[in-house]
Amino acid sequence: MAQALPQGVRHIPDFLDRAAQEALLEDIRAVVQAAPLYVPTMPRTGKPMSVRMTNCGTLGWVTDKERGYRYQPVHPVTGEPWPPIPEPLLALWQQIARYAPPEACLVNFYEAGAKMGLHQDRDEQDLNAPVLSVSLGDTCLFRVGEKARGGPTVSFKLSSGDLVVLGGEGRLVFHGVYRIYPATSTLLKNGGRINLTLRRGYR
Repeated sequence: MAQALPQGVRHIPDFLDRAAQEALLEDIRAVVQAAPLYVPTMPRTGKPMSVRMTNCGTLGWVTDKERGYRYQPVHPVTGEPWPPIPEPLLALWQQIARYAPPEACLVNFYEAGAKMGLHQDRDEQDLNAPVLSVSLGDTCLFRVGEKARGGPTVSFKLSSGDLVVLGGEGRLVFHGVYRIYPATSTLLKNGGRINLTLRRGYR
């Protein structure tokens, strides 16, 4: 029996078939070649996050101890502009989000022990724009809560090819990745999970 998700939160399982996943993975490999994965650090504490990340688009979401969460047009390590968002992701956004084009696509790579604590995506000016998430690779356990921290949460698995949309009443719900299930997908040769998060940063 499917669990009831908070209003505005949509889980679309198996949206991308294997061929589409493989094609998208090749696009993301090209992104990573141009804008290498790096380890971001938390504001104030400087603690390294357990994911490696990069971005594509006119803007990229970054974080560090000194300046905290923000969007900027260049890679924080290389100083180079982010590569463009691949066309298949732009088409997916147009089909699912139906909003002005995304400015940023955050690429997070999760190894077996990586997690992402409950958080809100609220560094954007345009909170009317939805957030669209694409899963590639190993399955994860995804948690979603309410707009206030500490409320009840619902957990469900995200498999390779699944989409999640946070929009409307669900735009500012707390959400996170509780665990990765190793060896649940053969998409990535060495395992792991890639999460692609499409966003608009500014109005």
